[in-house]
Amino acid sequence: MKITEENFIDELKKRNERALEYVIDNHTWIIKTVLKKHLYHLMDFYEECMNDCLLAIWENIHYYNPKKSTFKNWVGGIAKYKSIDYIRKYLKNMENQNIEEAIIAVEDQSLKEVLINEVREETEKILSTLSEKDQIIFKKLYLQDKNIDEVSQDMGLSKSVLYNRISRGKKKLRDKINMQGGYKSE
Repeated sequence: MKITEENFIDELKKRNERALEYVIDNHTWIIKTVLKKHLYHLMDFYEECMNDCLLAIWENIHYYNPKKSTFKNWVGGIAKYKSIDYIRKYLKNMENQNIEEAIIAVEDQSLKEVLINEVREETEKILSTLSEKDQIIFKKLYLQDKNIDEVSQDMGLSKSVLYNRISRGKKKLRDKINMQGGYKSE
């Protein structure tokens, strides 16, 4: 069977590797464009991130819904969120690097600041869909690494109310990401 623009998604869902080759030949320009924008300073991660994007397309094609977004937007969302993951990975490695082994240049610090700001902006944009109270809860739990007891005490809310708000907030974020062309991970 010949793989075409009309049948490649169905064939991907059937696990036809030729359909993935079709995606590589005809749609990787989308991934490349997004990765160049987000990983501009981290070209060492570019190829690995590209492969992860293709793997995510292969593994998550059954989540693609043409009624919610075009395939191009969905692929762009995957590339965007994968590149953010790689920026976070880079920043985490920078934090954990042994100071004796590190050769710190001024350029590295400015790059780190640029990447931190980019992640902060993307995080703020993602969380902006939540209410102000829910944004505070998510920031305390996931950015400040506070546990549920600390957040409960800080916010004056019971743990059950917090769990409900977190659950609803996660669903809202998932729906927002899927509408923007993101993907669901397992």
